[in-house]
Amino acid sequence: MSENLGALSQLGRPAHPAASPQEATLETVPYSRGEGPAAIVRFTCPEFTSLCPVTGQPDFAHIVIDYAPDSRLVESKSLKLFLTSFRNHGAFHENCTLMIARRIVDATAPLWLRIAGFWYPRGGIPIDVFWQTGAPPAGAYVPEPGVPPYRGRG
Repeated sequence: MSENLGALSQLGRPAHPAASPQEATLETVPYSRGEGPAAIVRFTCPEFTSLCPVTGQPDFAHIVIDYAPDSRLVESKSLKLFLTSFRNHGAFHENCTLMIARRIVDATAPLWLRIAGFWYPRGGIPIDVFWQTGAPPAGAYVPEPGVPPYRGRG
């Protein structure tokens, strides 16, 4: 596997978040699935931040990404920098959540992906956004995304 890691531009090197999600580089590494049910990989970002496109006020979310990799894995440092690039990005909750999911799908071509965006309330209403590519792979263990605890929910 190390033969393909030299092409990574962020892992093991000084790197800073891009100015926007469109400019961010989402890197991948090779993955060999092997036999048996597909593995489910989870990334959780409890401090995701973006901006309201109308007011410019910060929006905060707890993002949960589950995916079943096929032949490519998301490199986690590049994912962190990609997610951080939303800090100055103005978009509605739904757009941010789906932009994250689609970038991962485009980069990795997973067997399956699900994203849950639990957006913290502003104006008293939390907004939760869910999306997935289809049914999860047969036999895979897929945990519930859960609902992060915070005042005003559950």
